[in-house]
Amino acid sequence: MLFPVSGVQTPFWLPPAVAFGISFFTAMGGVSGAFLLLPFQVSVLGYTAPSVSATNQLFNIVAIPGGVWRYIREGRMLWPLTRAVIIGTLPGVFIGAWVRIRYLPDARNFKFFVGLVLFYIGTRLLRDTLRPAAPDRAGRHAAVRHPRVRVTRSSPRRVEFIYDDRTYGFSPLLVYSICFLVGIAGGIYGIGGGAIVAPFFIAIVGLPVYTVAGAALMGTFITSVAGVIFYQALAHCYPHLSVSPDWRLGLLFGLGGTAGIYLGARCQKFFPARFIKAMLCACVLFVAAKYIIGFFL
Repeated sequence: MLFPVSGVQTPFWLPPAVAFGISFFTAMGGVSGAFLLLPFQVSVLGYTAPSVSATNQLFNIVAIPGGVWRYIREGRMLWPLTRAVIIGTLPGVFIGAWVRIRYLPDARNFKFFVGLVLFYIGTRLLRDTLRPAAPDRAGRHAAVRHPRVRVTRSSPRRVEFIYDDRTYGFSPLLVYSICFLVGIAGGIYGIGGGAIVAPFFIAIVGLPVYTVAGAALMGTFITSVAGVIFYQALAHCYPHLSVSPDWRLGLLFGLGGTAGIYLGARCQKFFPARFIKAMLCACVLFVAAKYIIGFFL
C-alpha cells in the first residue's frame, strides 16, 4: 500500500500492528509509545521528512483518549498539574515545530537529535531500573483501595493534594519552566513530551507515578493536537517540504495504538514493573546508540 504524502510503501496491516505492539508494552509504563514509533518510521519505513513529526503527533491524538478516560474515571487525574503541563508545554511545541522545519529538515541531523532525546529517556529508565527495590506498601495499598486524588490547595504559587492518605505539593512555576523546555523537544521530535516530562515529575518534583501518568497523557494529547494544527499551517509556508501529517498513515498507527494502550493498561498487573522498565530501557538505549554513533560515522 502506497501512502502518497509520506512516500511510504508498506502493507496496510503493518503500521497498526507495530503501533499495537509498541503501545501495549509502553502503556504499562504510562507512555503512549510515540517516542519508539518515530524511530520505526524513520529507520524501517524510511520516512524522514519533517511531516513524520506531525504524523507521530497524529498517532497520539488517536491513541491517547482511551487512557485519559480511564484515569478520569478512576479519579486519578490531577487537574492542576494537567493545566500546568498544557500551559507550559504549548508555547514550546510551537517553537519546536518551527525548529524542526527550519533547522532540522536533514535526516542525518534529525536522527542525531532523536538519539539524544532517546538517550536521556533511556538513562532515566536505567537509573530507575537499577535502583534497589523498596517495599511498595503505598503502591500495594493504593492498588487495593483505588484511592482518588483530592486537591486541598490550588494557587499560582503552590498546589497541594492528598493521595493515598499522603500530602504532596508542587510549584506551578517550576512545572511551567520544565514543560516549556520539554515542549520544545517534544515539538521537534513529535512525541508531545509526555515520555520526557513524566520522569521529571517523579524524580525532581517528587510526585507519585499514580498521579503523574494521567496528567502527562492529557498534556501529550492537547499539545499533539496543537502540534498537528501548527504543522498543517506551516505547510503553506514551506511548499518545497513535506510538512503536514500523512493522515492515512497516522490514523492507521493510531488505531493500533488505541487497542495497544487499552490492553496494556488492562494487563499491566500481570507484568513485574522491573521487567517493563528493563524492556523499555533496552529498546530505547539501543536506538539511541544507533543514531548517535551513526551521526559520527
